Amino acid sequence: MRYFLEFSYNGTHYCGWQIQPDAASVQGTLQKSLSTLLGETITIVGAGRTDTGVHAKLMYAHFDTEAFFEIPVLLHRLNSFLPQDIAVSDIIPTHDDAHARFDATARTYEYHIHTKKNVFLEQLSWQHSRRLDLEQMNLAARQLLLHEDFESFSKTNTDVRTFRCNITEAHWEQLGDRLIFTISADRFLRNMVRAIVGTLIQVGLGKTTVAQFNTIIESKNRSKAGFSVPAKGLYLVAIKYDYIKPPATQSHP
Repeated sequence: MRYFLEFSYNGTHYCGWQIQPDAASVQGTLQKSLSTLLGETITIVGAGRTDTGVHAKLMYAHFDTEAFFEIPVLLHRLNSFLPQDIAVSDIIPTHDDAHARFDATARTYEYHIHTKKNVFLEQLSWQHSRRLDLEQMNLAARQLLLHEDFESFSKTNTDVRTFRCNITEAHWEQLGDRLIFTISADRFLRNMVRAIVGTLIQVGLGKTTVAQFNTIIESKNRSKAGFSVPAKGLYLVAIKYDYIKPPATQSHP
């Protein structure tokens, strides 16, 4: 049987999603826990890869097993076995060809900024105290929907076949002392969201105009874009599949 895991994690203490030698990963932690509880070697395939320090409010992965179990019982045991920074919310039976990565039709990320020192957000958001022009940042963010090639925001020396992404949503909102950037697309390149946010920060500071932001995208040159913001403010918040009902909307942490 093939199952989907629906889960979340605080990425502060992990090298990212993917298993790495001599480092704690989310994938490795989940695999070890499932293998122990089910009594067989389990391999899980995630919906995507998050980098070191990046969080996920909602993530999916699939795994196969020959073991029989009651879902509520395994769900309880798994959450008891896992560390406090990983939580599984559901185990979903699915068809044998279902694939957590390739079947995903859309993904959504958020980037969180706090403008005043906040001891409770230190590992969950990035502090940026300088005043930002959100109106200009939103004007620039809308330009992303007019383009398809985002090589300018991709990590260099990557092995992707194409830099094309279909961005369907990109906007900033302010909630008191906090700023949240939301972006949705069919796929994302490595480091793409953090590079976009860093470049939009330059717009908000008045160092880059909306027209120049467009020119940066068209240049297909990473060195023309802005800096990559710290990983701790980045969250994967939604993944869409045609055959999985999305969970209820989660509030901001």
